[in-house]
Amino acid sequence: MALRNLRFNGDEILRKRSREVSVIDNKIKMLLNDMLDTMYENDGVGLAAPQVGILKRVVTIDVDDGNIYKMINPKIIKSSGEQTDQEGCLSVPETKGMVKRPMNVTAVYTDEDGNEVTVEAEGLLARAICHEIDHLDGVLFIDRTEK
Repeated sequence: MALRNLRFNGDEILRKRSREVSVIDNKIKMLLNDMLDTMYENDGVGLAAPQVGILKRVVTIDVDDGNIYKMINPKIIKSSGEQTDQEGCLSVPETKGMVKRPMNVTAVYTDEDGNEVTVEAEGLLARAICHEIDHLDGVLFIDRTEK
């Protein structure tokens, strides 16, 4: 596996909408593994493909809940409640801000084996899923920071 170069705020790729993944091939699996390595190397809890220059709907998340999430084409299908907490982002270094997100989300995604997975998330995992899906739509957390 390899580390990928991070993209930073100001890079136009971070503002573009990512494309759906139609085929899960070895390139997608390698991308997922490289993203995990890159995320861990940079002490992140989530990483979206645009952050490494790839406009594909792919994210990795590890909020230290015992699970590693490799999500292909993730979608939030339900959300409830709200939480406001501090967020940061590997693509916006040394910047933090208070962001309101749902407390609970239900998301569906395809795993690297092609299986559809549903995850019911709360708290930090819900926040991370929302944050990473925003990246896939060209939205950064600083766009949602409470003034």
